[in-house]
Order: sequence, then structure tokens, then C-alpha cells
Amino acid sequence: MTEYIIRIAVAALLGAIIGLDREYRTKAAGFRTHCLVALGSALFMIVSVHGFDDLPKDQMTLRMDPARIAAQVVTGIGFIGAGTIIFQKNMVKGLTTAAGLWVTAAIGLACGVGMHWLAAFTTLLVIICFEGFNIFLRRMHHDHEDAEE
Repeated sequence: MTEYIIRIAVAALLGAIIGLDREYRTKAAGFRTHCLVALGSALFMIVSVHGFDDLPKDQMTLRMDPARIAAQVVTGIGFIGAGTIIFQKNMVKGLTTAAGLWVTAAIGLACGVGMHWLAAFTTLLVIICFEGFNIFLRRMHHDHEDAEE
């Protein structure tokens, strides 16, 4: 039981880290949303993999496939992500936030099966994508403006 609690806690922490960046940028889905997406994904995965361990194996007529829950999380998170995408004045906004929610769900699933280091590394890469590329693009834009003067 302690291992499951650690998995959920790590998922919530990693989701919160991503959510802090989105909150700082005042995006539609922020701290709480990313935290909950990761936490929920981890719990779904834990229940999928271990929730039926008490069923007698010799009497089980159903075939258990934990990957089915993961696939449904991916599908379900698409609906939440779609809600963050806005088409306004011939511009699409919210795609990055939707992608962030999608990868946050994957991070939660990874935590749910105990892949903490992979989830943490993925979180680092997400932050690099959000902030690192943002810094890079600002520099490129600044260099482009200097070249025009």
C-alpha cells in the first residue's frame, strides 16, 4: 500500500511542477489541473494493474489487460485537452496547454506502474520544452530585430 501512495504522490508532484509553469504563464489549465490529471492517471493505472489481484486466478473468466485502461486515459484526456483549445480571430490557441495535459497524463501513467525516474525525466523535458524553447525563441526574435536595424 505504501508503494501505491508513493506512486500517486510522485505523480501529483510531477504534475504540479508542470502545472506551476502553466499557472505562471496564466494558461487555461494550470497547477491544479495538471496535478489532478497526473494523480488521476496514476490511480487509474494502479487500479488497472493491481486492483484485481484478489480475484481467484483459477476462477477468472475475464482476460485482464492493464493496457486497456492506459488507452482509455489517453482517449479521455483528449477531451479535456480539446476544451483548452480555442479558435479565435483566425488563430488557434491552447494547443501547447492541451499537449501539456496529454503528456502529464502519460507521466501519471508512468508513475502508476512505478516508472518514477522515467516520469521525472519526462517532466524535466516538458519544462525544457515550455521554458527553454521560450527563451530560445525570444532570443531569435531579438536577434532578428537587431538585424533589421
